[in-house]
Amino acid sequence: MLIGDVEQAAARLDGLVVRTPVLRLPELDAELGASVFLKAEMYQHTGAFKYRGALNKMLMLDPADLRRGVIAGSSGNHGKAVAGLAESFGVPALLVLPRDVPGAKLEAVRACGAEVVFYDPVHDDRDVITRGLAAERGLVLLPSSDDPDVAAGHGTVALELFEETGGVDHLLMPVGGGGLAAGCATVAKALDPGVTVTGVEPAEGDDTARSLLAGRRVEIVPPRTLADGLRHRTPGSFTFEINRRLLDGVAVVTDRELEAAMRFLWKCGRIITEPSAACGVAALLAGRVEPAGARIGVVLSGANIDDDRFRRIVSG
Repeated sequence: MLIGDVEQAAARLDGLVVRTPVLRLPELDAELGASVFLKAEMYQHTGAFKYRGALNKMLMLDPADLRRGVIAGSSGNHGKAVAGLAESFGVPALLVLPRDVPGAKLEAVRACGAEVVFYDPVHDDRDVITRGLAAERGLVLLPSSDDPDVAAGHGTVALELFEETGGVDHLLMPVGGGGLAAGCATVAKALDPGVTVTGVEPAEGDDTARSLLAGRRVEIVPPRTLADGLRHRTPGSFTFEINRRLLDGVAVVTDRELEAAMRFLWKCGRIITEPSAACGVAALLAGRVEPAGARIGVVLSGANIDDDRFRRIVSG
């Protein structure tokens, strides 16, 4: 994947996705001694960056294939995006979701009329289930991250961020399946080879950090982290090859540090994030990344979280 693929995706998505704002928090800058630019993907359609990749992929499908219907495995945000897009395209959608998917995400999927099949995130292999159902029903598979077209769509986040800020010294984003990181790193390194690009993972879901250390994809036990959007057992094969080449590192944060970041964002800016989205800010506040004097871009990836759960976290 090259920056040209992301630029083509941006042209394809122009007018169809929200050009999300870049937010500034004086309190965060003062705390870190840096200039921090928060790319607010919670204002994207369906509340997360996943809409970009899913739409880019769907726009590139043959219309005859699309009419057969689509299927996607997801922790929630990709499923919400696919369900909403399928409804707007007028095609059937089947989503394979974990049994413990947050209620806000499940309700949004069902509100779009999508069919849901649940899997056990501890004992089941989501990808095997999804591929089996796709073959059985003749549906088109829409990967959540491990796909060139999906990752290119996700990379438009960084393309916009660089256009809006004029560039940054350091870019941070959450790493789950790796599509957001791969797309954003592709853009960042093409526009400025000197930029530092860091992925951030929860400590209980550090499959990419371990894989980079090993020099190959490794599988971890099913993660039990607050960051429900980042509970991956192993990085995607396509995305890992890009991230292994372009990421300067992966920082790891604890669930408590994620909660602290969510509270900081809410207290200082009334910014609502889901735990996965707070990874970059958590890494900065916890000192996992040296920020002094730098211009730092941080992707806030989404805000699909149950109201009660959010209130419990920020009042803790």
